[in-house]
Amino acid sequence: MPGRIRFTLNGKDLALPGQTPPAITLLDWLRGPGGLPGTKEGCAEGDCGACTIVIEEPDGTRSPANACLMLLGQAAGRAIRTVEGLRAADGGAHPVARILAAHDGTQCGFCTPGIVMAAWAYTRMGGDAHEALAGNLCRCTGYRPILDALGAMEDDGAPPPLAHDPPAEIATATQRFFLPRTVAEAVALRAAHPGAWLLAGGTDLNLRVSEHREQPPLVISLQAIPRLRRLEVTAGGIEAGSAAPYARLLEACEADADFAPLAGLLRRLGSRQIRALGTLGGNLGTASPIGDALPPLIALGATVTLASPRGERAMPVEHFLTGYRSTALAVDEIITRIGIPRPPPGAFLACEKLSRRHDQDIATVGLSVLLAFADGVVREARIAHGGCGPRAARAAGAEAALLGKPFDTSAAERAAQALEAEITPQSDLRGSAAYRRAAAGNLLRRLALRAPGIFAIEAPHHPVFAA
Repeated sequence: MPGRIRFTLNGKDLALPGQTPPAITLLDWLRGPGGLPGTKEGCAEGDCGACTIVIEEPDGTRSPANACLMLLGQAAGRAIRTVEGLRAADGGAHPVARILAAHDGTQCGFCTPGIVMAAWAYTRMGGDAHEALAGNLCRCTGYRPILDALGAMEDDGAPPPLAHDPPAEIATATQRFFLPRTVAEAVALRAAHPGAWLLAGGTDLNLRVSEHREQPPLVISLQAIPRLRRLEVTAGGIEAGSAAPYARLLEACEADADFAPLAGLLRRLGSRQIRALGTLGGNLGTASPIGDALPPLIALGATVTLASPRGERAMPVEHFLTGYRSTALAVDEIITRIGIPRPPPGAFLACEKLSRRHDQDIATVGLSVLLAFADGVVREARIAHGGCGPRAARAAGAEAALLGKPFDTSAAERAAQALEAEITPQSDLRGSAAYRRAAAGNLLRRLALRAPGIFAIEAPHHPVFAA
């Protein structure tokens, strides 16, 4: 029997009326039927952070998230806090809000609720303050007073409220939202409803609801399947469930020196709000040619495991991506696991991205490179690019130009020329085809100067090095 949407909101148990549609955005519900307009709508695409709410995890983690990119059904069973629910013990203004005001960290006030919620999460989770604010835009203050305020804030020590098990299905007259608990249940639902939205984190797919106002009749959410949210670091690499959020992947990469270059890229993949929901499985499923995670997965030789009523099958990520936003995923399959091999001992890994702004921007060009050496020469080269064609892919010509040779600026130049010749970029608002071609080549050239302790550096001979 379908159940109702039940979750903890601002510390209180809440059960919504039976005909509440599950596939509207959490933001629309908060500002409408929820009667909580403190959560603002700015961009409706996860860029501005004005709609930031906090997911209070059972382990005490506070995950800031964009309410505009989260469907109401995704709140089922969770604990959500909005700015209205952030109060001091005496019912007055919370210390986070008071400190922000005392440091003149607010002017027009429109962005302030989202900043308060991001700051409250930061007091628990810590890290770099600039990175914690990367998902919140403010046109008034210049950020300095906000950063000063964050430095004066402390964790309030509040324990997480109780969460609930979500129902297996939420249904209205026009929408059905499934929340299976096992992979077998998800596969059966996928086979029975091949046209349903398959929802991991929703930071891309849910734009169709927040921006384009679509109302999907069928959604299969993977968030309640423990196996798909599992992430494990082993001697061989990282095994990530398809619904494990990027925040957990970043944490694992930051703690493992072999994956430090990937951690550097993941810090620029959206914001903390995006990484709390977004997943590798979603990035693979949407197959965007500018998906940030796809070039490093290909360069590292990652594999993707798919499940269907016929069983499981695995394939390299580079073969899974078949074209522009197209994959090898059959209509009755779901992505269950991504295996990311550990780089070979002594190998060099670089994960590069060019975008119009450093933080929280879609890539114009992505380039990831894995080089393994033997006797001073390159014995294995895996070069993967994004934004340079209809899909993220390997650059076979550039790889061949490096094999069996020392990696120096001459080798980098040969490989860069080969890369520029084999890619087929297009022009759009983020960059022209000519810019993308030159940028991809220059990213490869620059690697010869990025790690002088590893590579044999010759005298610069290319104009990009002479500048």
